[in-house]
Amino acid sequence: MQKGKINVTTENIFPIIKKFLYSEQEIFLRELVSNAVDATQKLKTLSSMGQYKGEIGKSAISVNIDKEAKTLTVSDKGIGMTAEEIDNYINQIAFSSAEEFLEKYKDQANAIIGHFGLGFYSSFMVSKKVEIITKSYKDDSKAVKWECDGSPEFTIIETEKEEVGTDIILHIDDESGEYLEENKVEELLKKYCKFLPVEIGFGKEKEWKDEKYIDTDKDKIINNIQPAWTKKPADLKEEDYKTFYKELYPMTMDDPLFNIHLNVDYPFNLTGILYFPKIRNNIEVQKNKIQLYSNQVFVTDSVEDIVPEFLTLLHGVLDSPDIPLNVSRSYLQSDSNVKKISNHISKKVTDRLTEIFKDNREEFEKKWDDLKLFIEYGMLSDEKFYDRASKFMLLKSTDNKCFTIEEYEKVVKENQTDKDKNLIYLYTTNTEEQFSFIQAAKDKGYDVLLMDGHLDAHFINHLETKLTNIKFARVDADIVDKLIQKEDGFESKLSSNDETELRSVFEGQLPTTKNNYMVVFEGLSQDSNPTLITQSEFMRRMKDMSAMGGAAAGYYGQLPDTYNLVVNSNHPLISEIVNDKNTKLSDKLNNIQDEIKPFESDKDALEKLSKDKKEEEIPQEEKDKLEELNSNISKLNDKKVSLLKEYGNGNKLVKQLIDLALLSNNMLKGEALNKFVKRSVELIEK
Repeated sequence: MQKGKINVTTENIFPIIKKFLYSEQEIFLRELVSNAVDATQKLKTLSSMGQYKGEIGKSAISVNIDKEAKTLTVSDKGIGMTAEEIDNYINQIAFSSAEEFLEKYKDQANAIIGHFGLGFYSSFMVSKKVEIITKSYKDDSKAVKWECDGSPEFTIIETEKEEVGTDIILHIDDESGEYLEENKVEELLKKYCKFLPVEIGFGKEKEWKDEKYIDTDKDKIINNIQPAWTKKPADLKEEDYKTFYKELYPMTMDDPLFNIHLNVDYPFNLTGILYFPKIRNNIEVQKNKIQLYSNQVFVTDSVEDIVPEFLTLLHGVLDSPDIPLNVSRSYLQSDSNVKKISNHISKKVTDRLTEIFKDNREEFEKKWDDLKLFIEYGMLSDEKFYDRASKFMLLKSTDNKCFTIEEYEKVVKENQTDKDKNLIYLYTTNTEEQFSFIQAAKDKGYDVLLMDGHLDAHFINHLETKLTNIKFARVDADIVDKLIQKEDGFESKLSSNDETELRSVFEGQLPTTKNNYMVVFEGLSQDSNPTLITQSEFMRRMKDMSAMGGAAAGYYGQLPDTYNLVVNSNHPLISEIVNDKNTKLSDKLNNIQDEIKPFESDKDALEKLSKDKKEEEIPQEEKDKLEELNSNISKLNDKKVSLLKEYGNGNKLVKQLIDLALLSNNMLKGEALNKFVKRSVELIEK
């Protein structure tokens, strides 16, 4: 029997391990199983080289729980260890100083194990005592048992063990009882060891018998030792890739769109399969779907520093021995191999998309709606990807036709160039709600793009900065004649005074909601609608981006929506309202105007008197008089506005025209819509 102290310079390594690795406690099982795999593979290698003459037999690793004894055991049939090797590999833990160790790794808990070979010692995070029972493959080796209770004290004694290999027996402590539960251990094995290259047995397969599940004699193997990414692409069919996708994501109902099989051995080692999933409109839900492995051992599914941000929307597996098992974020951000891997993956993705686009454009277009979010995200966030993707990025019209950026410019250039030589791309975000505006644009011979995606508000802005003399305008941003202004419009039949008075008439019936409405007049064709609702392209786009948390969120996101009620000053119904207004209000309005005239005359005289004077040279008496005149004029104008609003508020035709404009924008709902229907019947019956 041998007794001794574990050779560490710090007084006691185990409290340090427990303290600094507590948040990553579950990785102890990954470490122990990974060690068992290494030992198993080493024995296979020695056997193939003739350095081990014994029987290899079935080399599965087994994990067993004994709830009564409160133990969790990891067993392998690998190379085993001699007492001397245990002394070298288990007992000799050398740190230059405890202080340096603690200071250097205080913020990098997960780095401790990887940097100092403490994989085995992670078992003390969950154990009050650990035993190793091992027998080396070497001839005439004696089986030995190592035991430690979490202090620097250990014992090694000879013991009995028939087969070559190692058993690690963890006596689980009271705080870590969850690791004696089958469901928890199986969850960890499937998370970290699902694709390890040596079979891992845990429990028995179950079968349904006598209306319950019972254990069979067959070991339950929890891992796939030959996952698809370890095979050659030539040996795999499309169905194999889909089957592996279901294995990775068993809860996913949809098949992936495409896949990319990576196999690189220079200047770094990288294998893997990446899938283009059907991407929904919630980007965050899609992230953390790429699983990173190191020699088939799961490391993480947070791969933002290994692949470009936009590629985190992809699903699949990456495996690289050049990325250490216990990887830290600071390592990823500084390692040159990681940067090379990132650039390579981005190029491979672009090459694959280019290949599909060129070889089977019809299929590419069919899947465009699912690819669009991914490609736009990439073009927004990665300059190199923008340059590459601009060749296969598609613009889709409301007629369900797809065009590359270059193709679309040629399609609309002749008809959609304005008088300032800008090419105007019209678009809609909702074909149902903006139907009347889309139809008006099509009646003019214009094409309308469908831009209803999650990122389109940002993407439109981005394209405008990239493309020369090209602007985007939503079809409801203005009247159709002003969306692409080629010449001066029709001359208005209304005088400026008519427009001023009519503005107050319509304001008397505007909706009293949280939205703001402004009445504007446009001289349009008599055949155009009498009224319509538009929204400033700039303001609406800022609001759309703010809804996604864009740069404008802080300011524009707090503003109410502002719409224009555009009144066609040349429409016969507008003329009818003007005539009716003049008939009913002419005398009253003229009387008010007659009252205003003397005040305005006195005001003009005062202003002429002080025209060339400085502020301090004007007598206070004149200032007071001017203020009084302005007050009298304002009161009379307010009286006029009130009279016009009162008239407008009682005019059913005015209300009907406003509601028609709201209805065409899908903005008339509930009680207001019900009243509109009843009013329509009344007007028809007349």
